[in-house]
Amino acid sequence: MVPRLTTALNGPLLEIERRFLDAMPEIERWLRGQWQEHTPPFYGSVDLRNAGFKLAPVDMNLFPGGFNNLAATFLPLCVQAAMTAIDRICPDARKLLLIPENHTRNLFYLQNVAQIAAILRLTGLEVRLGSLLPEIDKPTPVTLPDGATLLLEPLRRSAGRLGLPDFDPCAILLNNDLSAGIPEILQDLDGQFVLPPLHAGWALRRKSNHFAAYDEVAGKFAKLVAIDPWRINPYFSVCDSVNFHERQGEDCLAANVDAVLGLIREKYRQYGIDETPYVVVKADAGTYGMGVMTVKDASQVTGLSRRQRNKMSVVKEGLAVSQVIIQEGVHTYERVGSGVEEGVAEPVVYMIDRFVVGGFYRVHSGRGKDENLNAPGMHFEPLAFETSCSLPDHCQNPDAAPNRFYAYGVVARLAQLAASLELERTAPLEELIPCA
Repeated sequence: MVPRLTTALNGPLLEIERRFLDAMPEIERWLRGQWQEHTPPFYGSVDLRNAGFKLAPVDMNLFPGGFNNLAATFLPLCVQAAMTAIDRICPDARKLLLIPENHTRNLFYLQNVAQIAAILRLTGLEVRLGSLLPEIDKPTPVTLPDGATLLLEPLRRSAGRLGLPDFDPCAILLNNDLSAGIPEILQDLDGQFVLPPLHAGWALRRKSNHFAAYDEVAGKFAKLVAIDPWRINPYFSVCDSVNFHERQGEDCLAANVDAVLGLIREKYRQYGIDETPYVVVKADAGTYGMGVMTVKDASQVTGLSRRQRNKMSVVKEGLAVSQVIIQEGVHTYERVGSGVEEGVAEPVVYMIDRFVVGGFYRVHSGRGKDENLNAPGMHFEPLAFETSCSLPDHCQNPDAAPNRFYAYGVVARLAQLAASLELERTAPLEELIPCA
């Protein structure tokens, strides 16, 4: 089931959303067929941008860290979807080890971990938390802002299996994106599922691989609903061998920025769009909005200041940037709030397995419609149901509550499907190990 994602926008459905609604039976049948051929990631979150003339994903996170930002009404969907995922992966599972990021001081993040653990416990699993931090050498309780307590425990590797001193899990769920690399303690496990797989972490994963897969998915889907695939798909290009400190790769960067901007201008002329094209240059590996730059002209990426080069040269965990993706910028027409609290917004849609389970708005009052909102000063506004979790209803007006943002759920699921293709194509040769 796809929840209706509420928005501050009013008025009739935009043309692309109406097209999706009209094609709903074909869309759902097509997606169902795709999931018979491909295995979805355990979970994921998608950053969407809605420009009215274009609705597209701009980022796909395979280790989502904002489950605490979902409205409480989404909890039943989360539990139901998690049950489906666990039944498919390891139907006899009783124990699951959850490994979080090393953010022991980030209590907001740890509230996300607590929410994931709560969802999994409601599926009938015994869930405990193992930390990769060497300083966690004994069970360490952490008090959360809501008064709850999270217990972090030191991991133990024994006979090729990973667990805790008195806890041998069937499955290991990572909520750690492995930006710092793949720890030896996680490698070559015997008879245990690691979810998502290790190659989904930023030590190996590249955004360009994801958007190459999404380009393929979007092309097939566009034929199904008879639209220009550009309406749901951002152009992109890649530059490797970049070194911002040494000013290496500037010519490649400028040439690719100019090429992508040229493609966007051509589409804007085709559709009579009166907006300024822009691209987003960002690290091809990494998250948290680090290593990101908005560019409207190729000259902006040559002769960068020291401050700009420092900003672009490293991302989370100090990971050096050597490859960047140049992605078409998608304006956002979404705004949330009023008065001084009003800000530009983008929906972030959360999924478990193949199901949309909720979402929230990322809002930034200090940024414009053509800027990155994943930056200091942002805040989150939960999306909520005005009606129960329901599929679109053709018997009602297109603007009715069940229908208004069906398109968001569709595009998010296309990104999730692309992630499944991406992981298949970048997986090591070893076959999946059976559940013990």
